[in-house]
Amino acid sequence: MESWQFADPTLIVLGVAQDGGHPQAGCSLPCCAPAWADARLGHFCACLAIADPESGKRWMFDATPDFPAQLHALDQVAPVQGRPGLDGIFLTHGHIGHYTGLMHLGREVMGATGVGVHAMPKMAAFLRKYGPWELLTRLNNVVLHELSDRTTVPLSPSLEIQPIAVPHRSEYTETVGFILRGPTRSALYLPDIDKWHRWRDAERTLAEVDLAFIDGTFFSADELDRPLEEIPHPTVGESIAFFGGLPTAQRNKIHFLHFNHTNPLLQPEGEAHAMVHEAGMHLATQGQRFSL
Repeated sequence: MESWQFADPTLIVLGVAQDGGHPQAGCSLPCCAPAWADARLGHFCACLAIADPESGKRWMFDATPDFPAQLHALDQVAPVQGRPGLDGIFLTHGHIGHYTGLMHLGREVMGATGVGVHAMPKMAAFLRKYGPWELLTRLNNVVLHELSDRTTVPLSPSLEIQPIAVPHRSEYTETVGFILRGPTRSALYLPDIDKWHRWRDAERTLAEVDLAFIDGTFFSADELDRPLEEIPHPTVGESIAFFGGLPTAQRNKIHFLHFNHTNPLLQPEGEAHAMVHEAGMHLATQGQRFSL
């Protein structure tokens, strides 16, 4: 499409923060105060999109509390006729930063029709059973499609998605990451996991893809005023140690995202950034685009 800003199937980073976004509600500490004063210093919740110029189709990965702004950002680089102009939303799990943006598809806001929402069985059952989400299905704002671990979903002749089950807090639903495969490259989207050693497929899955957008919620356990066991994630330091022995080409695939508001990686360049770069890894940033 001539009005799109790219000619190939493209992955777009629409957000990099943890479920509460940045700045986060109730926080006026130095990690958030500048972003309250200047919205340009803030960050949206973790979310990716794929846009395919050949078909004119677009898909989002997670529906975050920042859905309105993220959809608008997608419209700026890959505009379509009609709203929301989404050919599917793929949900990783049932924590608030990953599905609550669905509310904007309902009759109180967009009044969308038949947007495909792809979710694992427990996630789909949760949306069918509990309000206000069940009203979205009853009014046909969304149509649920159940996923299965490691079962590929074709998007187009050159694009496909594969959900990968991972260990993570499961109060209501399962948790998955997604492998996004295009005609020339593939990417892993894995914003949440408990600990790498609890997932035996970590290194194998990294070897399968060309890019990996992975859980970078906390830089270190020192950020928290409560036990990390309550909200387990691998710290960035732990991830660097876990993957640090891999060849340079493997480490270079890694892009951290899903940063908690306390994470120094959300702040300007400093020691935390240097540690990631020295490990041969990267930080995802809003607006980045990668050809697939």
